[in-house]
Amino acid sequence: MRVVRVTRFGGPEVLVVGEAPDPVAGSGQVVVEVAVAGMTFVETRIRAGTDPWHAPPELPYVPGGVVAGRVGEIGPDVDPGWSGRRVLAETGDEGGFAERALAAVADLIPVPDGLDLAGAVALHTDGSTAAGLVEGARIRAGEWVLVEAAAGGVGTLLVQLAVAVGARVVGAARGARKLDLVRELGAAAAVDYSEPDWTRQLLRATGGAGPDVVFDGVGGEIGRAAFATAARGGRFSVHGGSGGPATEIDPAEAGRRGVEVIGIEQLSGFGPHMRRWAGQVMSAAVAGRLRPVIGQTYPLERAADAHAAVQERRSTGKTLLLVRPRARRR
Repeated sequence: MRVVRVTRFGGPEVLVVGEAPDPVAGSGQVVVEVAVAGMTFVETRIRAGTDPWHAPPELPYVPGGVVAGRVGEIGPDVDPGWSGRRVLAETGDEGGFAERALAAVADLIPVPDGLDLAGAVALHTDGSTAAGLVEGARIRAGEWVLVEAAAGGVGTLLVQLAVAVGARVVGAARGARKLDLVRELGAAAAVDYSEPDWTRQLLRATGGAGPDVVFDGVGGEIGRAAFATAARGGRFSVHGGSGGPATEIDPAEAGRRGVEVIGIEQLSGFGPHMRRWAGQVMSAAVAGRLRPVIGQTYPLERAADAHAAVQERRSTGKTLLLVRPRARRR
């Protein structure tokens, strides 16, 4: 089967197309005929060897932690009812950039009717994360919510989930194309944080009060600037550092400002809830209450281009690999 491997740590060019033996399902496992493989910004840092939160994988490795497709083979002790089903599969930290992927039955999520496989992958990790962040931030109707990186995979879903609660959203992104998307998703205002006066624009949009909730996925200077705008009694929720180190706020400073800081460590507690949140966002999508935003797709052999688009922030919404498995060799 075709796979894409990371042969050394570095830029997107280290993703190399090759061949590998077809996986064989063991006890409690299935083989998924991959139709769609997902990727995240964090995976571009793992490939580069620069991610501070993950130990570097052993080289060479096949990236990709979430795929969708049909179950093509089941192992011993697996319910035959799984055979042929449309599923999302968590493969761990590796193995998704391939025509076939091995997964444990415990890591399968049936894809509901009415949702295509690409939409399911777009909603899985990013949607679960967004649902967890919204739940933790306790958004109330009428509050002002700032979403950084609002045109990205998590950001587009945060915007929609906050709007659904009845919040008024300001989406922060970079460039006219991304700002147009943010408004299309229901944001009351959109600001370009590449402009030097973006925080003044934000405060003007919120009537001078500042946002009651900030979702900080960018960090660095933008994260610090966003914290400075937060309304007294508000919440500052950190979930990433795509633009620099994840934002850390001195508790004394937060106390003086009357702002509750929900730090990036919140993500470490998300694991046990991810399946529940994934079910919630997929059900919302089927009901038409949530739209997965798939900004760009690439065939498997162009995985390097996909990584480059995400790493260089040229992408909007979710970036996916579309895979057409060849027939198995006999």
